Amino acid sequence: MKLSARNVLTGTVTAIEVGQVTSHVKIDIGGSIVTAAITNEAVADLSLKIGDRASAIIKASDVIVGL
Repeated sequence: MKLSARNVLTGTVTAIEVGQVTSHVKIDIGGSIVTAAITNEAVADLSLKIGDRASAIIKASDVIVGL
């Protein structure tokens, strides 16, 4: 699959916290953790489980930085 997004961070799924509608999927990217909120249906469709290799694909028009 080709994507227009240029920010693709590949890592390992370390946790999946399932809620009523959405899940928080944590991906370890070389020691940093990226958390994605996706639907429970998407977790099931992707057959995601802890230890899987996965990519966080980030497409945003704005990035806000704070201290």
